[in-house]
Amino acid sequence: MTDISFFNWLRGEGAVAAPVGALEALRGAEPVLGLAVVMLLAVVSADALYRWVRVPRACGWMMVGALAGPLALDVLQRGELDPWKPLLDLAIGMLVFELGSRIQPRWLVDNKWFALACVLDGLVAGAFVALALVWLGVTPASAFVAGAVAMSTSPVITLTTVHESRPRGQVTERLLMMSAVSSIMAVLAIKLVQLVGVADSAHAKADLAGAAASAAYVAFGSFLLGAAIGWTLERLYRVASGRGSMTVLQIALVVLATLLAARWTLSPLLTLLVAGVIARSQLGHRLTVEPQLGTLGASLTVLLFVCIGLLFSFDGLRTAWPWVFAIIGARLAGQALAVAVTARASGLGWRQGAALTLALQPMSGMLVLLAVSTFSWSAQLPGVDQGLLRALLAATALMQFTGPLWAQGALQFLARETDGRSAT
Repeated sequence: MTDISFFNWLRGEGAVAAPVGALEALRGAEPVLGLAVVMLLAVVSADALYRWVRVPRACGWMMVGALAGPLALDVLQRGELDPWKPLLDLAIGMLVFELGSRIQPRWLVDNKWFALACVLDGLVAGAFVALALVWLGVTPASAFVAGAVAMSTSPVITLTTVHESRPRGQVTERLLMMSAVSSIMAVLAIKLVQLVGVADSAHAKADLAGAAASAAYVAFGSFLLGAAIGWTLERLYRVASGRGSMTVLQIALVVLATLLAARWTLSPLLTLLVAGVIARSQLGHRLTVEPQLGTLGASLTVLLFVCIGLLFSFDGLRTAWPWVFAIIGARLAGQALAVAVTARASGLGWRQGAALTLALQPMSGMLVLLAVSTFSWSAQLPGVDQGLLRALLAATALMQFTGPLWAQGALQFLARETDGRSAT
């Protein structure tokens, strides 16, 4: 290890040994300093990539996070992110609340074919993934877990892409609605996975009743907490109706909802989606929700995507590539079928249907880890074949990293709902 310090390198001393010395110094620095430097590089690099080759900024943020992690330079370790998890949960919570405030449940009542498309999207995609993996020799229990995770389209990537591209049209609105519904279905499916696992235990009857009660508690408790938060925002609006005050109130209530959901072992994702929906239904057009809830949310979003990149794992890509590409291909086929079956009847053209299918491809892995204290997948999905778990992580990483490209390209070139200019 060279004896040149990181700060000497910043002053220009030791030009030859500087890059290696700076890297070693950064590895040994406090995690806060290392993450701050990585975030700085992520913002600069993502903006440069967007200007030069029109790569979505989210891809740039994740790329820098991946390069700083164990995949490349090993500046930061995945375990060092656990203390940051409350902030990352808050970043996800802000985006999910905003998503909830933008969707219109009434649309599902008025357009029953679109409601069917929302349900089929997650169910068929998950079923196709599970069947494809069983055909490749995976045990049914492990394949069912992969199918449950594959049901969800990432609401975080979807909303971040919409912020940057500023699309307008029914494909965009359907994309937001379907990402919300699929995320809820995936949360419930993962709870069902836990129920199935309990049913195979030695004390199945007693354990199954307890697990069923726990799942019902999570579903109904999250809904009630979200409704209470949305109702509280409407009441507080009467007292503090200024635009700046509303942003502060929204952030404060998102923090409160996230902490309460974690303390009461509820689903923060479901809670905040419901809170956004209830707030919109109560306040209507009076509710103003700034993108990412303002500057604080924008900063946390960058931190979130850097950490998503740090969590990327491609360990299973070389040995289990058939499983990886089976997950990606089966999920695409399932969602394409669900959209195609309902497109015409729900008022969507074939070109728009193709755009919607591609925009739905960013797969979400964060919902598995949102309500727990660490970023350990194996601890949250016990009993899953480790080879399949690595393949699932690799497939999720690929679809998260390329997801903004899929979504932006589909909305811009197929749906033609955006002119491709960046949001300011």
